[in-house]
Amino acid sequence: MNINSDNYYGDNRITTALLLAAGTGSRLFPLTKNSPKCLTLVNEKSILERLVNNLKKQGFKRLVIVTGYEKDCIVDYLGNRSGNISIEYIYSPLYRTTNNIYSLWMARNIINEPFVLFESDLVLNTSLLDEMIYPDRMAVALMQPWLNGTTVSVNKMNQVTQFQKGTTDTYSDIRYKTVNIYSFSLSSWQAIIMRLDKYISEGRVNCYYETVFSEMIDNKSLTLESVSFDHKPWYEIDTIHDLVEAEKLFPMERKKQTKLERAIA
Repeated sequence: MNINSDNYYGDNRITTALLLAAGTGSRLFPLTKNSPKCLTLVNEKSILERLVNNLKKQGFKRLVIVTGYEKDCIVDYLGNRSGNISIEYIYSPLYRTTNNIYSLWMARNIINEPFVLFESDLVLNTSLLDEMIYPDRMAVALMQPWLNGTTVSVNKMNQVTQFQKGTTDTYSDIRYKTVNIYSFSLSSWQAIIMRLDKYISEGRVNCYYETVFSEMIDNKSLTLESVSFDHKPWYEIDTIHDLVEAEKLFPMERKKQTKLERAIA
């Protein structure tokens, strides 16, 4: 049986997205001096506009955004609807002193269905989401020398078996970079909320949510299937250098000429 077929998953196709966009984007300063990172332009089109277009093309119906730094910029930019997507906002007032684990926790009461989790610094080819709109999956890319950050190990069945915090130590197994896009079934989300509640109640608000996912993978309370992002362009934009590289992958779209312009040309 082909478990990736639409027929197999049927109604499990996800139509809700959660975007974490509370951070200050300090490494992109001065571009983020007066606006959040997600409104940074990549060849004249913002990261946020690109993401919303991705979601529209994939048939999403609901977008929840956790805001913080310069929240009004995002609300003014998107409003409460974009095409067929309804948009809701959660404001995290502690955005300067907390990390993404807190932003994810903030969504515990507003989302009660399967969803896809996104970070607000990603640009990607829309077709990469074809396999991410089904529950309990994790986007990964084969580790390359220029990548850094959290990695995971994957078994022969494409299941994530372990998270690693960094890549400084030598290793013999094949490692994959986390792309920071995850999909969750409702049961997985409910289990994650329980673990998040524990962290927040203990004051551990400066962790990354990967810490929670890692513990749950280790104790078998969460199962994630890896989805390769190696075959189409994507980029995580944290710095000015990242922005330069992203603009190489996502060039300026050519404006369609009118009949008059074509005649003159």
